[in-house]
Amino acid sequence: MLQGKRVVVLGGSAGIGRAVAELALREGAHVTVVSHQLERVERAVTELRAIAPRVAGQAVDLRSQPAVSQLFERVGSLDHLVYTAGEELLIKPLAELDLDAGRAFFELRYWGALRAIQAARPRLAGDGSIVLTSGAASRRPHPGFVIGASICGAMEAVTRTLAVELAPIRVNIVIPGFVDTELWSNVPAAAKQQMFREAAAKLPVGRIGAAEDIAEHYLSFMRGRYVTGQALVVDGGGVLV
Repeated sequence: MLQGKRVVVLGGSAGIGRAVAELALREGAHVTVVSHQLERVERAVTELRAIAPRVAGQAVDLRSQPAVSQLFERVGSLDHLVYTAGEELLIKPLAELDLDAGRAFFELRYWGALRAIQAARPRLAGDGSIVLTSGAASRRPHPGFVIGASICGAMEAVTRTLAVELAPIRVNIVIPGFVDTELWSNVPAAAKQQMFREAAAKLPVGRIGAAEDIAEHYLSFMRGRYVTGQALVVDGGGVLV
């Protein structure tokens, strides 16, 4: 159902966004991947063109309103907007948390999403969709995740509100659990591997997720013409244990 559709993936140069872009290309969509770093965008576009030529890239600072507005002026009309952009996780107990750093963390993950939606809305097809990204910390937080869990919860509220406000455009959100992507790059390798091993041992599926495991559910929301305002947890059963 994505044949010929125009899909913009913000945060599409790596991780879950990169996997979403690849799947959309394989289904016949025209895809624009957007990320902050030009080098990463160019690398992603080169790799994706080996799958299909219907891909373009844009290097844009999603923290900048003028840059985001100019992005969608260049892109023009689109059918589906996907927001997966995010920097490395901020994991600190409240006693050690720099609150200014915590406030800044909202800039890309929360305000960046709102900027993008505001700029894209006039160009989105009436039967199109927006798919946002949360995280399982909103449902089952761990110590040190006060900022991440707060943003995730806020994004789920955004989804429900905009599903009503932007109708008939559909707005949904995917809630990944532990997924092995670049978002964990600021965690020392040994600590990350130990954390993943311990988490995998508890999960009903017995393993940590990969970007490809999550990406399919973004496409499902794009295809699903009778679903809006919904949040889908894709966490290997993590909220159950």
